[in-house]
Amino acid sequence: MKCFSIDLDGTLLNSEHDITEASLQTMNELLEEGHSVILNTGRAYGDVIKLKALENLQIPIFCVNGAVLFSETRELLYEATISLETYKEIFPILKGLGVGILVYTNYGGFPSTLPPLHKKSKEELNTLFEQFNYDEILEKDQLKIYKLIALTHHDELEKVEIVNKALGDTFDISMASSFPNNVEITSNEAHKGKALLRYQKMLNLEFDEIIAFGDGGNDLAQFEVADTSVAMANAPLNIQEKADIITKSNDEDGFAYAVRHLLKK
Repeated sequence: MKCFSIDLDGTLLNSEHDITEASLQTMNELLEEGHSVILNTGRAYGDVIKLKALENLQIPIFCVNGAVLFSETRELLYEATISLETYKEIFPILKGLGVGILVYTNYGGFPSTLPPLHKKSKEELNTLFEQFNYDEILEKDQLKIYKLIALTHHDELEKVEIVNKALGDTFDISMASSFPNNVEITSNEAHKGKALLRYQKMLNLEFDEIIAFGDGGNDLAQFEVADTSVAMANAPLNIQEKADIITKSNDEDGFAYAVRHLLKK
């Protein structure tokens, strides 16, 4: 049994944030052949299951960069969280750097998760982050924090490197970027690659081959453990350079094209 680990945004999803019929058909064919197909995404669970194309597809979903793992029957298998102490140290640093802050928790994302923000203007984003009362998050009962996203505007990309330097090796965290204008901060145990290995161990599975598909900095973690890594044509050059295979873009059914023509399954 092979494992096909697939990122969502920029990989399986096209620019309209849809999964095409060709991609769905390819996934179903792989399942019929007895392979394991896993969604391995930075998205929160709630933002994954909203996708209509997945309604009738029973496959495992690894969310928040490997922080939260769900089985094919939507059973919660594993959670990796950022401690509240670490959150309270990191938050004021990010606030002082003037970046937008998204907080992913067991209560959802505050003030939002990332997908709904993609089309908002700079002014709308500034208003959202400035007006939100982050103190309310810490008042929630049995709070679990899965991820922080430091979000910059596209004309302020230098802040991404400033965030990386500010947090550096000071905290027990993992940092990656799903888009050029963000830094995703999770527990060190939240890692797309570690999630694949953890899933095998938990379910006593042994994959003959792990094939990972991705386009962003947070996909390098799954490329590390994959036997074959596949980058999308729309991925930045530094991601493509780390991959074994470059397929077509997410707007050209790059996932389906790779499975049918490049991997010679």
